[in-house]
Amino acid sequence: MSQKIESQLVILLPKVRIWALALTRNKAAAEDLAQDVAMKVLAAQASFIPGTNFSAWVHRIMVNHFISGIRNRREYADAETMPEVPVNDAHEDRTALREVSWALDRLPNEQRQAFSRIVLDDQSYETVSAETGEAVGTLKSRVHRARAHLRCYLGGERSILAA
Repeated sequence: MSQKIESQLVILLPKVRIWALALTRNKAAAEDLAQDVAMKVLAAQASFIPGTNFSAWVHRIMVNHFISGIRNRREYADAETMPEVPVNDAHEDRTALREVSWALDRLPNEQRQAFSRIVLDDQSYETVSAETGEAVGTLKSRVHRARAHLRCYLGGERSILAA
């Protein structure tokens, strides 16, 4: 069986390299991954069940090895090495909330209601459509325009909001 596995692996190696490149997006890392997988396949050949899909078995070995490598490279930070993150003062948060409230008040009523129910209340377009009788497309359009207007209001641009 050893010769058969080795010959199947040799035939499959170009495909293994393509899979590796798709996973790593780096030629050198892909070559390393393909070599590691080839070694793992040869080491685990006794666990291959004849008559099953050899290509799928090799692919699963590759994906598992790739994921394990990512997990092993994760960096863990402790409290001493954590970067300082600036936190807004409470008055800055209140000011931001007032600005958002001011901008929401300036939206056309239909846009404000659609935005409020769908974005702020986290209701689905379908639910709001069923309750109001408005078409889903109409609601999506209103929410889109409301978002655009809010971006303009909060960004200090008021000239394009004549609509």
